[in-house]
Amino acid sequence: QVQLVESGGGLVQAGDSLRLSCAASGRAVSSYAMGWFRQAPGKEREFVAAIRWSGVYADSVKGRFTISRDNAKNAVYLHMNSLKPEDKAVYYCAAKSLRAPNLTTHYDYESWGQGTQVTVSS
Repeated sequence: QVQLVESGGGLVQAGDSLRLSCAASGRAVSSYAMGWFRQAPGKEREFVAAIRWSGVYADSVKGRFTISRDNAKNAVYLHMNSLKPEDKAVYYCAAKSLRAPNLTTHYDYESWGQGTQVTVSS
């Protein structure tokens, strides 16, 4: 099973950019479909973006966020531009089987990181 560690969160102002990183160990990220989810206080965990052969995105982040994978570094990234206060949440990286039919459902991701906090001030 792959182990995942997120980093790169922080406090930014609305309109700023951040890049989240997800470092993998134990197995290659190329063996998995990789996803990013987020959870705000009092809310359900929600899908943000995922990548199998290409990226898929939640409507709320489409055009602002980009997911990428670097197989040489065994890492996945979430590039976040034009951040909004409503993007504030703990962001989690997760891995699931490449054969999984749906990348947006969180319940069948096999491995999760511990999360990294993103706070966006207005």
